[in-house]
Amino acid sequence: MNVVFVEPFFPSNQRQFVRALAEAGATVIGIGEYGAESFDEDLKGWLYHYERISSVTDVDALIRAVRWVQDKLWVDRLEATIEAHTMAAAQAREACTIPGTSVRTAWLCRDKPSMKEALRSVGVPTAASAAVSSAASAREFAERVGFPLILKPRSGAGASGTVRVDSVAELDSALGVFGGQGVESIAVEEFVEGHEGFYDTIAVDGRVAVDFVSHYYPNVLEAMRTRWISPQFVSTNRIDSGDYGELRELGARVIAALGIGTSATHMEWFFGPKGLRFSEIGCRPPGVGAWDLYSAGNDMDLYRAWADAIVHGSVGGSPSRRFASGIVALRPSQDGSISGYSGVDELQQRYGEWVIDAHLPPPGTPTQGVEAGYMANAYVRMKHPDYDTLRGMLDDVGRTLHVYAS
Repeated sequence: MNVVFVEPFFPSNQRQFVRALAEAGATVIGIGEYGAESFDEDLKGWLYHYERISSVTDVDALIRAVRWVQDKLWVDRLEATIEAHTMAAAQAREACTIPGTSVRTAWLCRDKPSMKEALRSVGVPTAASAAVSSAASAREFAERVGFPLILKPRSGAGASGTVRVDSVAELDSALGVFGGQGVESIAVEEFVEGHEGFYDTIAVDGRVAVDFVSHYYPNVLEAMRTRWISPQFVSTNRIDSGDYGELRELGARVIAALGIGTSATHMEWFFGPKGLRFSEIGCRPPGVGAWDLYSAGNDMDLYRAWADAIVHGSVGGSPSRRFASGIVALRPSQDGSISGYSGVDELQQRYGEWVIDAHLPPPGTPTQGVEAGYMANAYVRMKHPDYDTLRGMLDDVGRTLHVYAS
């Protein structure tokens, strides 16, 4: 099978998808924005050919590059694993008649109001939502649904650009920020109270072949706005024996409703007083190293499972569920440059056997803001056979390991 893969070099884990495709027997043709002189020998060896273009989100440039490749050999698949690349990739697929995720599916997985409208039409429980392009429309929605509300970009990923508003004054202020950024239309949603998590799958021909459930502590919006919190997300190894049947059934319905065929998916959900509510989906793998955690906890290579799904139509294995696995993000005491750490040796003695890896940037490294995410500064990733024990260990790391900045 000949597979065109969009952007093999950046971010750094993109190389894992290329590796896995090559190991699965595919001939991999990369299209990206970076010069091949930046590639190491392994990446060069996994790629049969590499074509550089100015921007992989420039649809015309991507189509020209794919057609150039098609003039040389048959292209069986075109794959993109970054949220911002999925729509351009879908448009290139349709223009070049390559199987895979359609423009309609990519659009529904990117545009949050359209996504929720499609899911509500088939009975999937979601928050009330609307696309608004004026302050009057936003205020009308607020009068009808009530506060608090969530405002977010229509096609954003994660919590980027997302704000909660609790009054008309806060709504007007937030609309002013979006307007100042030149945003013409945003998604406005009912605030759903409850615990937040995500459900990740690899689907083959529209059916879930392998799946994982992770939990956020605390919910993302709070975690990305509050410096003193050391947030974590934890992948449970109790998915087969715990109370996840309703979530799995909902995920299967979402995949069917949006027309997802063979693809990785990343779904966000809430569970609270109103029961289980679907939040949103990406037709792509999760970010922030989630697949690395799943692989470490389940004795399998998720990148290879994905590649086997693309190349062979099956994932070639099943998760062991041997360990729960998770990450705790560690925030610097202030913005600036990292000056040092405390608690590292103590925690290594206490939990060293359960540490997957740790990222502790050296003193002098510039810090990033808390809104930059779980892997922006320091973090520790761990696993343990018991989910509750792992939660306690991650909590202890968050309390004990301090990151100082000046």
